[in-house]
Amino acid sequence: MAPTHVRAKVGRPGGRQRPIIVRFLVDTGAVYTVLPERVWWSLKLKPRRSAEFTLADGTTITRGVSECRFTVQGQSATSPVVLGGPEDAPLLGAVTLQTLGLTVNPVSRELLPMRLVLAGARRQ
Repeated sequence: MAPTHVRAKVGRPGGRQRPIIVRFLVDTGAVYTVLPERVWWSLKLKPRRSAEFTLADGTTITRGVSECRFTVQGQSATSPVVLGGPEDAPLLGAVTLQTLGLTVNPVSRELLPMRLVLAGARRQ
C-alpha cells in the first residue's frame, strides 16, 4: 500500500508570524504529530511538557511536547505535537487528524471529512 502524504500549514497557536508549509507522512497508527527540529525551531515552539515514547526497536526516548496550529484541506485546529530531533521526519498523527475532523480512506488513501457523532445531544 502506498503511503499518504499531505501538505499542511503549521504555525504558533495565536501567533502573528507567517505559517510554514510542511509535507507530512500521514500515519494513523501514530498518536501524535511529529515536527522536525528545523520546523518547530523556526516557529519558536517551546516544550510545555515531556513524554516518553517507545521506538519500533523497543528503545525508549523522551521528547518535548508543545502545541501547534494546523491547516489541512481548509480545516484549522490546534493540536499537540512532539518536538522532534534534526533527523525526525514530519509525521501527521491520529490526534491531529481527529482534531481537524479528517480521516483516511483505507482504499484510496485520501483524506476525507470525518463523520462526527455527538452522543446524547438533542436537536434544537
